[in-house]
Amino acid sequence: MNRNAKITIDCSRTSEHTINPYLFGHFVEDIRDHMEAMLAYPLKDMDFESESLTKREVSGSWTTYTNGKNTQYALEGPAPRHSGRGQRIRILSDDEAYAGIAQKAALKGPMDYTVKLVARASIELKYVLVQAVDRRTEELLGGARVDLSSHNWREYEARLSVARECADAELRIYVPADHPRWIDHVSTGMLWLDHASLLPMDSVAMVKREVIDMTRDLNAGMMRLAGNYISAYHWDHGVGPVLERPVMYNEAWGGWTSKYFGTDEFIRFCRELQVEPLICINDGSGTPEEAAQWVEYCNGGADTPMGALRAANGHPEPYGVRYWEIGNEVWGQWQVGTCSAEEFAKRTVPFIEAMKAVDPSLILSVCGHFDQAWNKTVLDIAGDRFEYLTLHLYHGYGPFGMNRETPADERYKAIAAFPEFTRHHVSKTEEHIRANAKHSHVKLAITEYNTMYYPNTIRKGLPDEHTLGAAVANAGNLNEMLRRSDMIHIGSFSDLVNGWLGGCIRVGDYYADQYRGKEAGWSGKPLAVYGTPTYEVMKLYANRDIRHMLQVDAECGTFSVEASKPTPVALDALPDLDVAACANEDGSVVTVFIVNRSLNEVKAELDLPGFDAAEETIVHEITGDHYENINSVFEPDRIVSASSAVPASEWRSGYTLRPASVYALEIKRR
Repeated sequence: MNRNAKITIDCSRTSEHTINPYLFGHFVEDIRDHMEAMLAYPLKDMDFESESLTKREVSGSWTTYTNGKNTQYALEGPAPRHSGRGQRIRILSDDEAYAGIAQKAALKGPMDYTVKLVARASIELKYVLVQAVDRRTEELLGGARVDLSSHNWREYEARLSVARECADAELRIYVPADHPRWIDHVSTGMLWLDHASLLPMDSVAMVKREVIDMTRDLNAGMMRLAGNYISAYHWDHGVGPVLERPVMYNEAWGGWTSKYFGTDEFIRFCRELQVEPLICINDGSGTPEEAAQWVEYCNGGADTPMGALRAANGHPEPYGVRYWEIGNEVWGQWQVGTCSAEEFAKRTVPFIEAMKAVDPSLILSVCGHFDQAWNKTVLDIAGDRFEYLTLHLYHGYGPFGMNRETPADERYKAIAAFPEFTRHHVSKTEEHIRANAKHSHVKLAITEYNTMYYPNTIRKGLPDEHTLGAAVANAGNLNEMLRRSDMIHIGSFSDLVNGWLGGCIRVGDYYADQYRGKEAGWSGKPLAVYGTPTYEVMKLYANRDIRHMLQVDAECGTFSVEASKPTPVALDALPDLDVAACANEDGSVVTVFIVNRSLNEVKAELDLPGFDAAEETIVHEITGDHYENINSVFEPDRIVSASSAVPASEWRSGYTLRPASVYALEIKRR
């Protein structure tokens, strides 16, 4: 069924406020496989920290590699000042065997890798071999010899050239069978490993080159370091020589917190992308003094205690991190340090005082909530001391009383209603902000948002969070954030890479618990890096030349959502089209974002009275055959943004917008 619509844009008046580029920000968190997927290291368990998964005493992700009947394995203390554990391998001379450890890995190629080992050995052991082989064919893909020069712990580096890509490779570190034998007595044939890693030469700041390139294309504006794990994270454990950093258990998500992506690496990542960093501090198990030291580490001169530590770690110039956040979802029972609004507001005050005593220029965000009683309490107690109140807005069909038995079309329409809820929560929060001159200066930072098909932890079928329908919902949400860009200055899409609900960038064929029961590499394409439909939306919006908002009047059809329980917003007549219009700085380009969130084609007329438009309009379109379409390792480009030139006359007479699709029109002045 085709419906008609008319969109009128008043270009004669632009908004007084400008659109903050931080509105299109992103978010990194040490959550499930986020860091593992983002970082360039193909090996896991590089410091032998995990428990043995076999009867042999070999650290978690590693396996024994030996044909010796009597080769002995054990886990023991690491090298001095290092974390994790040491892997000990004892090879008996009489076996005349090869012996070492191995790990399955997906390797890029042709590619040079830096091999790093921390090792010690009996004096009779002169070298080890590091080899990459195809697990299926035993083809040698590349090898390096590492000469062992000390009975004491030493770091060794070598270059390993991998001849070709191999999705199912194995990395082996071992003493070969043809190594000269030794006399069989006490302390001979012993090899210890404390660290073993590969890093591809094309990595940037230890991050995958593909992830860097795709993130750069997002033009993010701001990158947030935060999440549930941060409330039990001690920043000083994540600075200094990487191998000497302690292993920290990730109290929020299980497993080990990545010691390879601490403060210095995050700042380098942001600078590589030319985005503003936003750091959330630990107010759950941390202290104001600890938070102040983190600020000083980032912003203090080399003559301050923490600034001197930063300089000693190789970064003499201050980082100048301006934006900081206090508290991540402190209202949630899953959060370390969860408490009442009153308790949180009171404990926020000494954090603010301590942090601003170090750097008075800080711009601070404080944990808010869509529960307005929380916001009112926090604002009343501490609202005069911070600049931003945060909201986390996750939208799914649980609040509608729906489940997987609900017809798919009804579930899609519920997700498409995302901006109605954003509008409601923003308006209610603004009422409390404006209610008292003490905190009327406060603005909003939506530091996490995404669609969230319920239930979100038991995956059945397709990963719904990454459908075209989810992208439509997220585009509508961005439209609402643009319309309220006078109040909303910061946005952080959750997550950047893999993770929980899923980053807009996907790495490999295993992430979160989307494919429980399937191991990484099940598809044969574990090296795939691609964007979800929402990645295409985020890239589309953030790369437009927009500075001011324009008034929009959209006359169109409506649809309704059949909720089975009460909702805070009316759902009986939702407009088919969600439209936001913007102008660039000098008003010479008008950009119109149109989301057809309906299940029907809409023939839309566009009128820009008073604007002398050129005869050609550039149209960017994100569409597909069905709202459940996804990108995957098998079809990474199924949903992408396509651009074309459309005569302005077509828009005057009516241009057909496909169902469940996103459009950006760029119209230049003649």
